[in-house]
Amino acid sequence: MNRKTINLALQGGGAHGAFTWGVITALLSSDRVSIRGITGTSAGAMNAAVLASGYMAGGEAGAIERLEAFWRDVSDAARYSPFQRTLLDRAFGNWSLDASPTYLAYDLASRFISPAFSNPLDINPLRPIVEAYVDFEAIGRCEDICVFVAATNVWTGKARIFGAGELTVDAILASACVPELFSPVFIDGVPYWDGGFMGNPPLYPLFYNTDVPDTVIVQINPIERRRTPVTAREIVNRVNEITFNSSLLKELRAVRFVTRLIEDGKLDRDEYMRVRMHRIASDELLPLSASSKLNGEWAFLRHLHGIGERAATLWLDAHYDDIGERDTIDLGSEIA
Repeated sequence: MNRKTINLALQGGGAHGAFTWGVITALLSSDRVSIRGITGTSAGAMNAAVLASGYMAGGEAGAIERLEAFWRDVSDAARYSPFQRTLLDRAFGNWSLDASPTYLAYDLASRFISPAFSNPLDINPLRPIVEAYVDFEAIGRCEDICVFVAATNVWTGKARIFGAGELTVDAILASACVPELFSPVFIDGVPYWDGGFMGNPPLYPLFYNTDVPDTVIVQINPIERRRTPVTAREIVNRVNEITFNSSLLKELRAVRFVTRLIEDGKLDRDEYMRVRMHRIASDELLPLSASSKLNGEWAFLRHLHGIGERAATLWLDAHYDDIGERDTIDLGSEIA
């Protein structure tokens, strides 16, 4: 079967990034697509960097193997996390941490205690894991896959994109720096927070730095919910979803605008690339609460991985023929 080339845009979402791990596993295991560029934020940035490192060490099989080992170590580190499900939640198969006493205490304390006081040594358990699984020098040499990682400049409020030559462990941790959990990550004297505030994920690095028209968004945070939030926690969760999708919707609106100009003959096709947008998502993620993004149990991560594998396989079966031909996202209704 003819392999088609795609770019990937990977959203952040804590432990829900294991869904993206499953998507990547399915795509790399398939003989139908190859990946040219990847842009990622937070957990998406980690998936992207680990994928590229594994690819440089052992091709697609090496990337699959390294991603599984990475997520296994993330889960092992989470065993010592104070955020654990209650026995009742375990008994009923509820992945949420909403009833966890330590999570509730943290949720309350984070409103008046900053990480500078709650975590004065600025310990990030992900640092040694990222250092162990990401070969930044190898990513810099990689010619087959381009990696771009987004973080938010605390001073300017603008997105900072780190390309292959700029990627470091600090850049990855900056992309995943949740302000309520960690102090800003300083790079060249500038503080950075989670990239999701200004790009979750950013799309433009793929348009400017690759010649691949087809970009697949791996979406963790739902854009739409057909239920009005009622409880305080539901309201906060929905506000976060809207906030972390706003930059993506703005970029999709820009994509739609440029596409219409190209199709109307107002822009030269030789100078402007007609991009095609696609998305892999799953309704199985909708019932999961925001607190479950801090649940690092291996059973939960494998559950998410399975959802991601199924979603990617179904997408490939339904839309392989569309790659290189047409959008599979209706941008008009998406941004209306």
